[in-house]
Amino acid sequence: MSKGIVVAKEGMTLAGIDIFCEVMRIIDRKTEITRHFNDGQKVSAGKKIISISGRSRSILKGERVALNYMQRMCGIATVTARFVHEARGTKAKILDTRKTTPNMRALEKYAVRCGGGVNHRFSLSDVPLIKENHIAAAGGIMNAVRGIKRKNRTKVILEVTNKREVIEGMEAGAEILLLDNMTPAQVKEMVRIIGRKALVEVSGGVNLKNVRSYAKAGVDRISVGAITHSAPSADLSLLFI
Repeated sequence: MSKGIVVAKEGMTLAGIDIFCEVMRIIDRKTEITRHFNDGQKVSAGKKIISISGRSRSILKGERVALNYMQRMCGIATVTARFVHEARGTKAKILDTRKTTPNMRALEKYAVRCGGGVNHRFSLSDVPLIKENHIAAAGGIMNAVRGIKRKNRTKVILEVTNKREVIEGMEAGAEILLLDNMTPAQVKEMVRIIGRKALVEVSGGVNLKNVRSYAKAGVDRISVGAITHSAPSADLSLLFI
């Protein structure tokens, strides 16, 4: 029999405690686990997050898998929380994308919520998002938007890259205009043109250095693929005591 603790080796926002516990219990239902924090909470380096006791063999068998899940999820929650912090005081919400690890989407999107972010689409069936390839296939923005609206009552997101496309998108009736790869100055001008005729989302090239500039430009949503596809795993250890 052994006792152990899961320790944060750096400051982080927590996510995945339930998954860690479930992995350990699948291996051995007799393993006893005590949580000292909950998902969504911030902890500093050195904090004891979980206490565990049970068969040494069982704990060692589950250690790597359980930590892999939790480290990945804490890493995403931590990066998301940093983006959310940078956007504080504005109306902009930080959204994820579908750029997730295969078979991990539900867990990674949960981690985004733990970090204070908002989930975008989970799948293609959630909300129609019209991008450049869809526009090309449909023969133009007007055809693409109206073609979707004839078959769906949901809101349409339209990706646009310049002023002409913004105006055409508003005329077509897109409820959300996604400004792709524009500078903060360009976004501010597009926000002025759009007014309240549509929600404004920004995507492409957003990072921790410029996200506040985009948020202050007056947008409603900022979608950031990096919070899932590029988040480093958090540094956690399971130590026997």
